[in-house]
Amino acid sequence: MNLRAGILCVFITVGAFAQQLPPAPKLHVSTINSKPGYFNEPAIAVNPKNLQQVTVVWQVNASAAYSTDGGLTWIVAEGTAPKDYRVSGDVSLAYDAAGHALLCYIAFDKLGTSQYWAHGATRNGIFVRRSPDGGRTWESHPSTVIAHDSTAGIPFEDKPSIVAATSGPHAGDLYIGWTQFTLSTTELLFSRSTDDGVSWSKPIKLSSASGLPRDDNGALEGFYGIVGPDGTLYAIWDDKDGIMMAVSKDGGVSFSKERRILETGPGFFQLTGVSRSNGFPQLGIDPRNGDLYVAWSDYSNGDVDVFVSSSSDHGQTWGKPVRVNNDIVHNGADQFFQWMAVDPVSGAVNLVFYDRRGDNKQTTVTLARSIDGGKTFQNYSLDDESFAAEGDFLGDYLGIAAYGNKVFAAWAHQTQAPAQTEREKRTRTAVRVGVADFN
Repeated sequence: MNLRAGILCVFITVGAFAQQLPPAPKLHVSTINSKPGYFNEPAIAVNPKNLQQVTVVWQVNASAAYSTDGGLTWIVAEGTAPKDYRVSGDVSLAYDAAGHALLCYIAFDKLGTSQYWAHGATRNGIFVRRSPDGGRTWESHPSTVIAHDSTAGIPFEDKPSIVAATSGPHAGDLYIGWTQFTLSTTELLFSRSTDDGVSWSKPIKLSSASGLPRDDNGALEGFYGIVGPDGTLYAIWDDKDGIMMAVSKDGGVSFSKERRILETGPGFFQLTGVSRSNGFPQLGIDPRNGDLYVAWSDYSNGDVDVFVSSSSDHGQTWGKPVRVNNDIVHNGADQFFQWMAVDPVSGAVNLVFYDRRGDNKQTTVTLARSIDGGKTFQNYSLDDESFAAEGDFLGDYLGIAAYGNKVFAAWAHQTQAPAQTEREKRTRTAVRVGVADFN
């Protein structure tokens, strides 16, 4: 049974921050969690078979809510978090070719030592839970992509991202890429499913890096995949101060040799009041013409900015990066945790990110949108209720989906009450969803 969880729906009013940016058109914002907690790293998706069905997922634990009216109201689903592991998170979400929702997550009992995730790791793995009705109900038993028992020296699986082939010669296939931390290396692994997520292939290695296995600039992290209209699977990830790509023409059976497509600033950086920050890249494609887009953030301009580069030759060459946030360059204001979605109908390039323009101690949320192939971006306010992060864990990413000139964005919002303890810094966020209509 699904319970209405006291979802708070508010229409945005223009405040101090929003006076600097126009509000996104026909904006409707909902707060998903009735009470704040340790909620962050949301992912959101629209059912291509039923555009009124929208699902948002988040951690901790692997949780979900669904909407049947295009994101205006939400119901929290039951039965998504695994009961046989202590913690689950790092969620990602996709709708497959049949309109089934698929929730991918990691589950574990205990992390390793501080950010060295494989040191002292206990049993952990990657799992997929399916919803046959677009996000309303979820199967009680997930499928296993990879799992380890609690034995000495086991690796730790991290940040999986699920991709669905919804058209083309491999329609119906599912793909997952992730980072595996061992005691001495970081591996970028990949698995595929050809039976709608019931079973998964033995993982193959896309890349490897030696060194201490932790979240820093020496790790391979941030797998992100996209499927082109011809079935080509493009995969990217972050590697130190650059973005790598590998391509599969056979539905993920094999991949081209990895190559660096873009030079960027270091992928990890320090931000005031944020416990950990990175500029993980995302990849998007315009199915009408095959144009590719990559988004990331770095501090190459002296503060953290969001960038997009595009390719019109299937990723062979990439254009000069375009700065997405339109505040003054090198003004000391950070924009970070960007996430991107290319509208498959209109081709518009949409990004959501945290924004500190005007006051680098206050954080709010911005939507950037390009309708000229990523050449220029208009910035809009999504949430003018800012918050002052005080070392809170806001996750590693936000979420966004777009279809038919409607944009659905999800983010973690920190409540205003000052934190008195370290625990309170981790348990005072709530997931919000904003829906903007450009029609």
